[in-house]
Amino acid sequence: MILTLTLNPSLDRTIEVAALRRGEVIRAAAARLDPGGKGVNVSRALLANGVAARAVVPFGGDEGRQLVGLLTAEGLDMVTVPVTGRTRSNVTLAEPDGTVTKINEPGTALSPAELDTIAEAVLAAAHTGGQGADWVVASGSLPPEVPADVYARLCRRFAEAGIEVAVDTSGPALSYALGAGPALVKPNLEELGQATGRPIACLGDVVEAARALRAAGARAVLASLGADGAVLVEDGGVWYGRAPAIEPRSSVGAGDAMLAGFLAAGGHGPEALARALAWGAAAAGLPGSRMPGPADIDAAVTTAGPPDPACPLAVPFVPPADPPADPPAVLSPGPSAGPSTTNAPAPLP
Repeated sequence: MILTLTLNPSLDRTIEVAALRRGEVIRAAAARLDPGGKGVNVSRALLANGVAARAVVPFGGDEGRQLVGLLTAEGLDMVTVPVTGRTRSNVTLAEPDGTVTKINEPGTALSPAELDTIAEAVLAAAHTGGQGADWVVASGSLPPEVPADVYARLCRRFAEAGIEVAVDTSGPALSYALGAGPALVKPNLEELGQATGRPIACLGDVVEAARALRAAGARAVLASLGADGAVLVEDGGVWYGRAPAIEPRSSVGAGDAMLAGFLAAGGHGPEALARALAWGAAAAGLPGSRMPGPADIDAAVTTAGPPDPACPLAVPFVPPADPPADPPAVLSPGPSAGPSTTNAPAPLP
């Protein structure tokens, strides 16, 4: 079973428009409302493909109750944790060529006591229902006032319980999580570049950046590159794969579907990478954040093999002229260090 934790879930409203023109009245071609949040989407993708999964979902306010209602209607196996505050709502504007504009609310703050309750809910969910968890996926942005090292602390706590941990996040949260030695991290190209502070223009650069994250503590790195495919770097080797070109409708949730496919296929090796690419490509061809099922996925046309280091990326990553104040992951303090900025007491001792 694969267990997911989403600290900052959401209601995701996707509106399809012919073109996004600032300052004008635009009539929508279509609209849909989906449950959202990276871990939630991983669980939904697994559910759609008959893979045992359970989601731990903190929720609050009317929006939170609506989120739980949508997930219940989908039949998702979940553990809900009520919290003070209101679950966020996000809006996505999708254009016919696949261009997506997202407006994400920050979410609601979680107290140290609430974080501890959520962690206990994960551990309980991992050992109930007659089937133990093989993986815990800790993913997504952090709500306001939550310490940047929270995923690192959760990673250690879950690993001590004998559960493999996959982390999919960004910024300082990713930097601190690396020091906790997660079994897997899944950065996209921008997150990979930000974590290492280096330009990434070709597959060789991707591989070297992924190796830097492994040197910082991650056991394996699954780097998603959008239309350029994905690279997997782990103890067993280095592989690259690219799904056939599709007509994109929405990239929202495609990376989450990719991670779900990777874990569903065992979580390592070229076969799992090929499955991940097939699931991710299928999600990108669907509206909103709908997750693909077997009828949407064509795994037979996706393969993985050794990368060509010189192969250029269609859209390379260039570090910003003014780098963020937080150090990149490969230069950040060791695993005992606390978060760089927070006013909240440290949770999860």
